[in-house]
Amino acid sequence: MTIWFMTSNEGKVAEAKEHFSHFGIEVKQFEFEATEPQADDLEIVALSKIEQAIPNLPNPNDMILVEDAGLFINALDGFPGVYSSYALKTIGCEGILKLLSHLESEDLVMDAKIRSAEFRAVAVLYHNGVTTVAEGVCPGRIAHKTAEGEGFGFDPIFIPNDLDDDGQPVETGEMGQKSTHGSTFGQIKLEEKQLFSHRRRAISNLISNMDLQ
Repeated sequence: MTIWFMTSNEGKVAEAKEHFSHFGIEVKQFEFEATEPQADDLEIVALSKIEQAIPNLPNPNDMILVEDAGLFINALDGFPGVYSSYALKTIGCEGILKLLSHLESEDLVMDAKIRSAEFRAVAVLYHNGVTTVAEGVCPGRIAHKTAEGEGFGFDPIFIPNDLDDDGQPVETGEMGQKSTHGSTFGQIKLEEKQLFSHRRRAISNLISNMDLQ
C-alpha cells in the first residue's frame, strides 16, 4: 500500500516516511500544484487540495496525504495563521519580531504569555472515498530574536512549551520534564524537535484515527 504525500517539502516527506514505516506503508512524494483556496481555516485549505489532487492519483487504490500548517500568534489575533507561507515570503521572521517588538516583560512567565503562539498542523488522508482528518498543535512563544540553525520557516523564532511526563505540552510559562531550555526550533536537532512537533502530532493522530495500531 502506498501513500502519496502531496508536498514539495522533502523534509515533510521524510518525517511521514518514518511514521508510516512502522505500519508497512510506503510514502512517496506527490508534487501537484493545487490552487490555494481563500480560507481562514487550515482544514478547509487541506481538504480543497485533496479534492483537486484525487483525479491525478497514479493509482486510484492508493492513498493521498495533504498536510497544512501555520503559526498562530495570540497577540496578533492568530496572524499569520493560514497565511504563514505568504507572510514568511513577504515579511519573514524579522517582520514578525517587529510586529511584537512592543511586547516585553522582565517577568519571564509574563513575557512568555504575552508572546504566546502555537504551531498548528492539519493532516488529511483520502483512500477509496473516505477522508480522514487529524490535527496537531505545538504551543509555545515567540523569541525576541532569530536563532538560525537546523529548522526552516518560522522555526528560528519559535520556542515550544515544555512537555510533561506523558509528552504533552504544559501551560505557557510552566516548567515540564522535557524542555528546549529557551532554544528555538531552529536551534535544536530534528530528533529533539520531533518530540514537540505539531506535524508529528497531526500524523500520529491521523494514524490513530485510521485504526492502524
